[in-house]
Amino acid sequence: MTTATRVSASAERSTTAHVVWASALGTAIEWYDFLIYGTAAALVFNKLFFPSFDPFVGTLAAFSTYAVGFVARPIGGAIIGHYGDRLGRKTMLVATMIAMGLGTFLIGCLPTYDQIGVWAPILLVILRFVQGIGLGGEWSGAVVMVIEHAGNRRGFYGSLVQVGFPVGVAASTGIFALMTKLPEADFLSWGWRVPFLISILLVGVGFIVRLKLAETPHFKEIVERKEVLAQPALEVLRRDWRSFLLAIGITVSEVGLAYLLTVFTVVYATTRLGLPRQVILDAVVYAAIVEFATLPLAGWLSDIFGRKALYLAGGVFSVALAFPLFWFLDTREPALITLALVVTMTLTHALLFGPKAAFMPELFRTQVRYSGASLGANVAAALSGGFSPLIAAALLAWAGSYWAVSVYIVALSVITIVATLLAPETARDSLRS
Repeated sequence: MTTATRVSASAERSTTAHVVWASALGTAIEWYDFLIYGTAAALVFNKLFFPSFDPFVGTLAAFSTYAVGFVARPIGGAIIGHYGDRLGRKTMLVATMIAMGLGTFLIGCLPTYDQIGVWAPILLVILRFVQGIGLGGEWSGAVVMVIEHAGNRRGFYGSLVQVGFPVGVAASTGIFALMTKLPEADFLSWGWRVPFLISILLVGVGFIVRLKLAETPHFKEIVERKEVLAQPALEVLRRDWRSFLLAIGITVSEVGLAYLLTVFTVVYATTRLGLPRQVILDAVVYAAIVEFATLPLAGWLSDIFGRKALYLAGGVFSVALAFPLFWFLDTREPALITLALVVTMTLTHALLFGPKAAFMPELFRTQVRYSGASLGANVAAALSGGFSPLIAAALLAWAGSYWAVSVYIVALSVITIVATLLAPETARDSLRS
């Protein structure tokens, strides 16, 4: 190897490392912004924004506004993905951070129902919609940015971006756990606002880091060849529809599990089981910390054994653990609850979410990769992510027991297993252009 070649290789590794770091940091901040809403919906929004309802109905109403963010995500994915495939990955990643940061900060500034009446929940819904638009283009842009820099280790490097999710879960849940130590009056008065307001500082850091990113070589190549498409999002639906449907199918279980494990379990433990908020919040934080290590492991294994092997394993474990999860929660023992969430998060969500950062974009060619990954991930999120806590709460009320929620988890998992079996193995192929 010549000196020039070594220098080039070192520079490439440095660029990849910077892209991974910037993407993971930004994604962690974006997930923090998006997820603190879910925790607030489970703990406080039913009291402050929907106080005229029965407590359970208020919770359903709060989760309905939570779902609005997921309805907005496909819209954001289509718009931001379109411009990400036309103007570049970097530009849109900066834009999504601004949208998310402002939406989150303003939620922390909102007057409550007692102060401005019905305008409080209306403004809450509008700002949640803004959050959804931002996140709709955030995740897909971050993973596309990384895998288009990553060479043959796309599974591992992509999974490092996924670490942003458990970091966001741990940070958002952890700060709410800290705030709940305040006297109840202080928590309901100003304590719940703190997690939203401090996000503006985090977004400032992420914004500066992302401004220094380099555009991906794959996007530069299609620009040089004048192969940038005029309507990439429409092209996904017209020519890449099979990949689009497979992307939705492989995602519905993972995204549903993410919010059932981090949001619905909080409601189930505090309202159904009557446990202190601290018990379940701590368990969620510990599970997220463990996933910090298991996500990169899953991504690395997908480079060795293939994306499909990890996805099939995650789907099968999701079916197997759908009932035992609630058996352990119903013991009301903090140690067993923590163990249940740690094991379930590791063997289900981590095995699916770790390889997803590579698997999803690999299904699409460069000209439509941002749009395809955005639409596939966000349509699935709208179908099973945002509505999962709402559906689970409704199923619990209807059945009077957790079994209906477990059946729902099994149904989502079967869809993912079937989609994975139909999908091509992409781990050993070069990115399509």
